Amino acid sequence: MKLLTLNCHSWQEEDQWKKLDILAASIHEAAYDVVALQEVSQSIVSEQVTDRLKKDNFGLLLVQKLNDLGSTYKYTWAFSHTAYDQYEEGVALLTKCPILDQTEFLVSQSDDPEFWKTRKVVGLTIDHHGIPYAFYSCHMGWWQDKEEPFRCQMDQLVTNVNKQIPHYLMGDFNNASNIEAEGYAYVQHLGYNDTFQLAGEKDSGITVAGEIAGWEKNNENKRIDFIFTSTKDKVRLSRVIFDGINKPVISDHFGVEVTIENGTMNGTS
Repeated sequence: MKLLTLNCHSWQEEDQWKKLDILAASIHEAAYDVVALQEVSQSIVSEQVTDRLKKDNFGLLLVQKLNDLGSTYKYTWAFSHTAYDQYEEGVALLTKCPILDQTEFLVSQSDDPEFWKTRKVVGLTIDHHGIPYAFYSCHMGWWQDKEEPFRCQMDQLVTNVNKQIPHYLMGDFNNASNIEAEGYAYVQHLGYNDTFQLAGEKDSGITVAGEIAGWEKNNENKRIDFIFTSTKDKVRLSRVIFDGINKPVISDHFGVEVTIENGTMNGTS
């Protein structure tokens, strides 16, 4: 089973259309089973095409480009909050697999879409070769945030996930792996395993280089984007992508791709 997560920073990038093409071509080439995206935006003033999606929804355009390339993905998106006074920003999941169930829920204490710290998670339960798995695309807050602390958001997330089946928490967790006794450690305290740590083959895992929005004055390379699993899968590979080495840079975050081995303790991939 092949997974990808990326904070795509949509509509904030220079050469955004070129970068959207790179993302589509990369997904088509790798044929990921599940893709989790964060900062998936659409213009507030754009034309409505479904009950929630607008014409320039970044993920919708991505799916259209994938269709043009010959890859069929199902798509779900949840609106979290407005951004930069002109966008509706949310989280999304794409999958090639049959969908058994889908959900979305708040993890923030705020439910005000005008407040930029309001956070939703979107989830899909899929059938992968006869075995159900659940996936959640997450864009979380910061450990030290007094208004929306990460710990409270994680507690809310864990309350809402399907604990009856193997599941994966994928996305931008805004907590660096090298900071002890904060968010990264708390996720593991809740019983989740970092696929990077489980991987037989891996690179540095760095997903943020230097200063970006939310990490102003940061001059360190950080690992803040993760794929956590509720199980101890046999992970063959965890690799950073869209870092200028493995595919061109297309966002202020690099992505993470993971390959789960066939014949894991929870089924086949």
